[in-house]
Amino acid sequence: MVEKVSPEAGTTAVGFRVPAVAEQLIMLRALTETVALVADFGIDEATDIRLAVDEVVSALIVDAVTTSVIDCAFTAGDSTMDVRVAAVTTSADSPDTTGFGWHIVSTLTQWVHTSNSDYDESAGGYPTVVEFRWARGGTDVA
Repeated sequence: MVEKVSPEAGTTAVGFRVPAVAEQLIMLRALTETVALVADFGIDEATDIRLAVDEVVSALIVDAVTTSVIDCAFTAGDSTMDVRVAAVTTSADSPDTTGFGWHIVSTLTQWVHTSNSDYDESAGGYPTVVEFRWARGGTDVA
């Protein structure tokens, strides 16, 4: 499901949800790149954003409960893209932030933050959120 969120002045906000399964990675990559290109980022910039999203989503899918969805939200400004990715995971320690994939995310983004909520009985796991900002010009931009 793709939905356009009410934009604030000077921003574009879009979100979508897909099942948290590896077969959906190709859809997530395509949607992420499209969102970035429509928000007027260049092809290399869109590729960086897509790669960061791909690594975050891959890390969440590995530990997602079977009924979980990947919920992505993108908010684009003139020179930044804020991304929020959420899923329900089986572990309170998800995603794994020690591997090479996470190093890629940290390198490509201005900042990255993860949070896990307490076990949610109705969801069957731990609501987990990863947020990051990609900034035009690299990680030095405020």
